[in-house]
Amino acid sequence: MVKLTKIYTRTGDEGMTGLSNFTRTRKTDPRIEAYADVDEANSAIGVAVSLARNEFDHETLELLSQIQNDLFDLGADLSNPLNEHYEYEPLRVGAEWIDALEAAIDKYNADLDKLDSFILPGGSGLAAGLHLARTVVRRAERATWHAIEAYGTDPAKKGSTDGGVSVLAARYLNRLSDLLFVLARYANIKHGGDVKWVPAANRRERPATKPKSSKA
Repeated sequence: MVKLTKIYTRTGDEGMTGLSNFTRTRKTDPRIEAYADVDEANSAIGVAVSLARNEFDHETLELLSQIQNDLFDLGADLSNPLNEHYEYEPLRVGAEWIDALEAAIDKYNADLDKLDSFILPGGSGLAAGLHLARTVVRRAERATWHAIEAYGTDPAKKGSTDGGVSVLAARYLNRLSDLLFVLARYANIKHGGDVKWVPAANRRERPATKPKSSKA
């Protein structure tokens, strides 16, 4: 059980923060940027959930609640460098989490029309919120790959605490962004369907061409 007795600690006033293995690092560390983006993604999903209460059924709301909890665990995963041995078993993203997202994508996508155009991130307020969450999740995925490039994916060697980053975290975020895209389309079913992109050539009048001047 987590117990927070004090909100501010002043321990980060010099631009440093702590990882879950009790080591200190800069707040600009790629690991920190990755799980900070995950936190932002979770907040964006929270906004979408608040809009979904009168739109989605109980099962879909439960799915989004599960995802929000998963993202909290995923942030804990990113904040704890991989190691061969732990004093306490850490929270880690499992392959089965990704399987569950893929199953959800297939389930909701089955109710949608086939895409015949790119779509705009809009429609209902809920759909727009889910699209916004999708883009933040994509950023969190990119930040996670950046952390993987910086630290690799190998556990820390004996005597070291500077281990790699779980690739499953990045894969989870990738599938989650796909699911949020599908759920945004799903949310628009009873609001007129997809808002389709109209290319510039089809939405703007072409300037009238001037007649060629004839020489006498």
